[in-house]
Amino acid sequence: MFGISEIAIFIVLAVLVFGARKLPELARSLGKSARILKSEARALKTDDVAPAGPAGPGAGAADPRVIKGTVTERTEQH
Repeated sequence: MFGISEIAIFIVLAVLVFGARKLPELARSLGKSARILKSEARALKTDDVAPAGPAGPGAGAADPRVIKGTVTERTEQH
């Protein structure tokens, strides 16, 4: 991992490259980006864990539908 000297060198280089006035703005932007990424990752995780609907996990285009007691095949519309 990084030691104190590496972090100090990184901070000095950041000040030289971006300037002292731009660093707070860049830090805020980085924080917002991290929050958005974290919330999107949580949303994807909850979508993957969501329970299956009444048709079950194998429901797809090839599964038959029951209408008024008769079984019909789902037709593909092109």
